[in-house]
Amino acid sequence: MPTRQAPPPILAESAQRIGRGALPFVIAGIALVAAVILSLAIGARAVAIDEVALSLLGIGDENVVGIVGTLRVNRTINGLICGVALGLAGVLMQALTRNPIADPGMLGVNAGAAFGVVVGLSAFAALGAGGTIWFALAGAALAAGVIFAFSTSRVVAGSPVRLTLAGVAFSAVLAGASQAIVLSNETVLDSFRFWRVGSLTARPVEDALPLIGFVVVGTILALLIAPSLNMMALGDDSAIALGVRPGAVRLLVLLAVTLLCGTATALAGPISFVGLLVPHLLRRVVGPDLRIILPLALLASPVLLLVADVCGRVIGNGAEVQVGVVTALIGGPLLIAIVSGRRRGVLS
Repeated sequence: MPTRQAPPPILAESAQRIGRGALPFVIAGIALVAAVILSLAIGARAVAIDEVALSLLGIGDENVVGIVGTLRVNRTINGLICGVALGLAGVLMQALTRNPIADPGMLGVNAGAAFGVVVGLSAFAALGAGGTIWFALAGAALAAGVIFAFSTSRVVAGSPVRLTLAGVAFSAVLAGASQAIVLSNETVLDSFRFWRVGSLTARPVEDALPLIGFVVVGTILALLIAPSLNMMALGDDSAIALGVRPGAVRLLVLLAVTLLCGTATALAGPISFVGLLVPHLLRRVVGPDLRIILPLALLASPVLLLVADVCGRVIGNGAEVQVGVVTALIGGPLLIAIVSGRRRGVLS
């Protein structure tokens, strides 16, 4: 019998490289499926997985169907949408500013979107998500424009610390303006008091689904400009020599960030640290190539947000802790660790 020949070394090495490259996506995909199942099954009342499946079909105990098929499905869909949006926006913002501790929340984009929503609620108290999204997008665009101006100015050019401090200061200004409007209007206060901490229960699924289009457009933009952002990491002069127009790329990045953050903030309120932590984790796993990090963030970011939401349901001893609080509790110490690690030259 003829012996089976081994594949050429080049083909074998190529297959191994493809396998290693696919492994993070497989792991992230499995983690996402597990996070979705946990989000549907765990809460004040735990539900078995078989009951979850039946409830999604409208079969079984009416109370369980109501809890799973309505409340938890709503939170899970919102978590998927907002997780994708915030994760991608964080990757883009860090690439744009070349600042590894940048995220939309720290640089004012989330605060801008929140300010837009507050203005919308004060002007039109009965706005649904379809109405607030336009105000959120306008506020996010305002903040993105300011950050773009800072990123290209001589004052902060080449200084990530100064840009971050400027963003934090701008966030504080927007937060103060939002509070002034909220405290002067009881109707807005009632609508805004729970939303401002970041909650996946803020919008029903009927309002959330039409907004997926904004996230899709932002996602497509992000994936299309990933190669150009890779080249810009070498510096503007090198990118120009390679045929990239840095100004056009920056505008596209800010457009994508505006769409993503405006949608996420309109749905769930300002949620911090998701866009900061996910890019750091992914860079340490797969390297700095944005062509890999961005699609991987599509899977990994919702995992973090859904797991944080599940933790908020069970750590409150009967009273739920909103997901924005949980991400802040997780992200704050990790940000300190990241900054400390950078000072020691450990993290990049």
